[in-house]
Amino acid sequence: MSRELPRYSVRMAATETDLRAAQALRYRIFVEEMGVRGGALTDPVRRLERDRYDPFCRHLLLFDSLSGPEPVATLRILTAEGAAEAGRFGTEDEFDIAPLRRSGQRLLEVGRTCLCPGHRGGAAMHRLWQALGAFVDADGADLLIGLASFHGRDPEAVAQPLTCLARHHLSPAGLRPRSLRPIAMDRIGRRPLDRRAAVLGMPPLLKAYLRLGATVGEGACLDDDFACLDVCVVLRARGIGARARAIYAPSCARR
Repeated sequence: MSRELPRYSVRMAATETDLRAAQALRYRIFVEEMGVRGGALTDPVRRLERDRYDPFCRHLLLFDSLSGPEPVATLRILTAEGAAEAGRFGTEDEFDIAPLRRSGQRLLEVGRTCLCPGHRGGAAMHRLWQALGAFVDADGADLLIGLASFHGRDPEAVAQPLTCLARHHLSPAGLRPRSLRPIAMDRIGRRPLDRRAAVLGMPPLLKAYLRLGATVGEGACLDDDFACLDVCVVLRARGIGARARAIYAPSCARR
């Protein structure tokens, strides 16, 4: 009896061509699909979304055997050593992570996560998390940090989700990043919090982080280049692969 080969495969970018493939995918998702302008290094002629941190990062690429040779998902990883070379983590452009640095725990940043339509969730997300978990185990990181983004500049449009984060998912005081350009997250005053509506209003990546046990920092931050409101995510790194497997593997069993 033949064994069906896995649909998704994953590897780290190893060449300049691989890096360009990741940046091209980011351009398609962030600039063309979401309509953002990107940062100063975004190249509309070559259709590449890039920034100054790319050379210091490891870039994870996900491929679909049914979709051809181009990646269908990517994320990038900045280790503690990479951040030292870059001067800081990208997260520190928007958030003060001094409490995390003082904790003495080893940090690892995850960012620029994007998946093509048709691959957002289920087996593809599971495979990404599994690969990230393997990298985390090899790196020895204690905490993952990164940004999760609400599309748009108006915090009132996402008042329920932001309030839910502030009231139920705030990082412990000793591990709490703080926005450098703070936008209040608890926005509804005495109005009732509709937790179902709040969760539905959260971006899928943020919901995935929360399901894995993530917490968030204090205050949101406006990212003008990407026309979004960012929150800082903090996630216990150890065992992330097993936690992702428990969440995603059942939904992938028949794929």
